[in-house]
Amino acid sequence: MTNVKTPDMSAPPALKPGTAAAAAPDNNPARPAALLASAAAVTTLLAACGGGSESSEPAPLVVVPLPAEQISGFRFTSATSDEEGARFLQQAQFSSTRDEIAAVRSANFPMWLARQYQTPLGPNGWDWLEGQGYGAVDANEHYFSTRPADYMLWNQLLSGPDAMRKRMALALSEFFVSSMSSAEFTWRSHAYAAWWDMLVRNAFGNYRQLLEDVTLHPAMGYFLNTKGNRKEDTRTGRVPDENYSREVMQLFTIGLVNLNLDGSSRGTESYTQDDVTNLARVFTGYDFDRSDGVRLTRPNNGGTIESHAFARKRMSLTASNHSTLEARFLGATVPANASGAEALRIAMDTLFNHPNVGPFFARQMIQRLVTSHPSPAYVARVASRFNNNGAGVRGDLQAVWTAILLDDEARGPASLGNPAFGKLREPMVRFIQWGRSFRVQSAANTWKIGDLSGASNQLGQSPLRSPSVFNFFRPGYVPPSTSLATAGATAPEFQIVNETSVGGYLNFMQNTIERGVADVTADYSRELALVQNAQALVDHVCLVLGAGSISAASRSVMVGALEATPITSSSTADVRRRRVLAAIFMVMGCPEYLVQK
Repeated sequence: MTNVKTPDMSAPPALKPGTAAAAAPDNNPARPAALLASAAAVTTLLAACGGGSESSEPAPLVVVPLPAEQISGFRFTSATSDEEGARFLQQAQFSSTRDEIAAVRSANFPMWLARQYQTPLGPNGWDWLEGQGYGAVDANEHYFSTRPADYMLWNQLLSGPDAMRKRMALALSEFFVSSMSSAEFTWRSHAYAAWWDMLVRNAFGNYRQLLEDVTLHPAMGYFLNTKGNRKEDTRTGRVPDENYSREVMQLFTIGLVNLNLDGSSRGTESYTQDDVTNLARVFTGYDFDRSDGVRLTRPNNGGTIESHAFARKRMSLTASNHSTLEARFLGATVPANASGAEALRIAMDTLFNHPNVGPFFARQMIQRLVTSHPSPAYVARVASRFNNNGAGVRGDLQAVWTAILLDDEARGPASLGNPAFGKLREPMVRFIQWGRSFRVQSAANTWKIGDLSGASNQLGQSPLRSPSVFNFFRPGYVPPSTSLATAGATAPEFQIVNETSVGGYLNFMQNTIERGVADVTADYSRELALVQNAQALVDHVCLVLGAGSISAASRSVMVGALEATPITSSSTADVRRRRVLAAIFMVMGCPEYLVQK
């Protein structure tokens, strides 16, 4: 295929405008619910169990329907109930508020997707950092900290209109892993803001462009040692660093073994050490692009620091540091004395066109969005769309997301009754869902939530803070000594589940639901309007958070617990609010919520 022209990383291109589907009138909860027996009993029960503000609609835009070849063959293309709408939304983005459910039900799933794909990019992370003053060279020395990047990420994930794009960017960040937890260079927050913006910008683009942007990004360059990587030197014995050449194959493109279209192993290794060594020559000669030559005075010690311009530029190539040896890998050859640009093109095209990429990428994206152990047939259908979007284009991410979300296994009712289907919700995704579902705002627009990686008293997970290049958990992880292990079923998110993380999550969310984090607090006005009817309140919370997956038995326990403290017209505001807090907390700790179907 023809590659798209490389965009200027400092000036993201505008996208084709789309339109918002007209919102249908709000609906009352349709199903009865149940509540609880006592607040103390609830806390004991949950311990044993061991999405941004609703944004105002943009001005109407003209939406172009998805190509017929991308949506043909799907049987379940619209929501026939609020629960079906909520289930779709919770896979496609972070939240399913009443307004969002009404919007998706007023159209159909393909038209809703078309609108997401065609909506222009929202405010980016880099500009938010600048607007908050983090780009200033002053006594605060923010250029030595990653804290501003945490604040930027929570602002991006908990607020703003383009939730699906950001959901896909978060999924991509767990495939193309670059963790700011190990960043030790100046302007690291700006570099990771640019990294996040790059993922967001490419989320609805083409995998080939994304792969190249990932490869040349300064955040990745530092993380996997492409930055400063130099050609071989026979006098000193120096050889090119092989870190990126290994990981770009093992983790970002083809995996360790050759695959069938359905993701099953063909029983042979996909690359050898010789492939790693030869491919490493391609990634020599690159470094941060500090060509502007600007040096700024540091007020604290009178020294100087470079400008942050390099943090969102592609790394630059110094030809004299680039290997000119022939490089043979994966059946391709970079001829001796090829330019750095030509060597990179050959490498990117070779990796992109490898037959493993479709099933390797498809399976992991299905895991992130829909189900931990997708069937081989599901993987094959999505991989086929990666290979050909229906119009002869390979790597079209819009076609991939559409295939994942509209597949009969994702949408059909049979999956709801299949105990092997679904996934454990990631802790950070649960937190983002809470924020978007209950319209959180930062009073000062500072969003100072910070790193939530602590397992004992926080989420045990935080965006762009994976402990290693292998993400927070491995895609092939099977929980030992469980029925999942007996069945050989993968369940990646369970790799970060233990007694400490379960307790830490419950304690963190209980405090967060009540008090917020820093100056980030929720708006429960909609829930307070239902507070006198415990069953209606539980039904509402179970819908917007659990997509109707909470059983009648669990709802009954919840209703009983809430009704243990009656609400009357004379009840104080605090008593009313505590009923709402209890309903939300009970749902967010319930196993039927934690496992997303």
